Amino acid sequence: MRIVAIAFALCFALAAQAADPTANPTDREFTECPECPQMVAIPGGRFQMGSPAQEAGRFDAEGPLHAVTVKAFALGRHNVTMEDFAAFLRETEYQPVACDRYVDMKWNSPGGGRAYPPYVTLSPRWPAFCLNWHDAQAYIAWVNKKARAADPKLAGRSPYRLPTEAEWEYAARAGVTAARWWGEDAGRNNANCNGCGSKWDGKDIAPVETFGPNPFGLYDMLGNVWQWTDDCWNDSFVGAPTDGRAWTSGDCDKKVLRGGSWSNAPSFVRSAARIGNRANGTDFDYSTYSGFRLARTLP
Repeated sequence: MRIVAIAFALCFALAAQAADPTANPTDREFTECPECPQMVAIPGGRFQMGSPAQEAGRFDAEGPLHAVTVKAFALGRHNVTMEDFAAFLRETEYQPVACDRYVDMKWNSPGGGRAYPPYVTLSPRWPAFCLNWHDAQAYIAWVNKKARAADPKLAGRSPYRLPTEAEWEYAARAGVTAARWWGEDAGRNNANCNGCGSKWDGKDIAPVETFGPNPFGLYDMLGNVWQWTDDCWNDSFVGAPTDGRAWTSGDCDKKVLRGGSWSNAPSFVRSAARIGNRANGTDFDYSTYSGFRLARTLP
């Protein structure tokens, strides 16, 4: 199985990856079933999580800086898309709740063959949004079922999941200690936010892979839509795990969102920026713009 081969290759290449963690990202890509996302294997390593006090735009919740060791894992090349999530809805008839209950902004399932929110002209290659943490978990359960059907060796296993907050930041940084993988400043046309210098800024969502990949070969880690992680919310990193696991204590009615969105100022579009949002999406000011990408545990 190619995933096993990739995992072994990562193990043997760890020393080389430590010197160059971005080497040959296309050699680390795999897809294991028709419904499964295109994944990128991420080599394990150690990094400083959070932001230094002098980083422009920093929020108090990003400290203190602390060393974290992350095991090798895989992460989606890009977010789950509108067409990906619509396929899940059409097959399962799962119904997400409204992400903005005041205007009843929600997905329609199965929607007469179109399972998209009806309130705006949408692109199937947009990252799926208007989704809460529980919606992400429902989709992940469906993908795991598809993966097990494609590979009997996965019987009894659920390798797909949300990334932990530490895994997400490690992957977003891709070995870079600056505020963003391309440098300290937002610059122009590096991402989609309200002030990032693209034609979508503060107006619209951009299709996935519109902007260049980071050194790990991952697209849209910053900007476009917020991304759910598996961790409970804590308002600082005091007491946070140092081994890359999800933080399962704190305010677990809230989960951590990362990456920022098309409507946010550049200060939110940094590798260390983080917010907490109700897992059920009732904090609609952020959940309206929230989606997710999948992580996969490697053998």
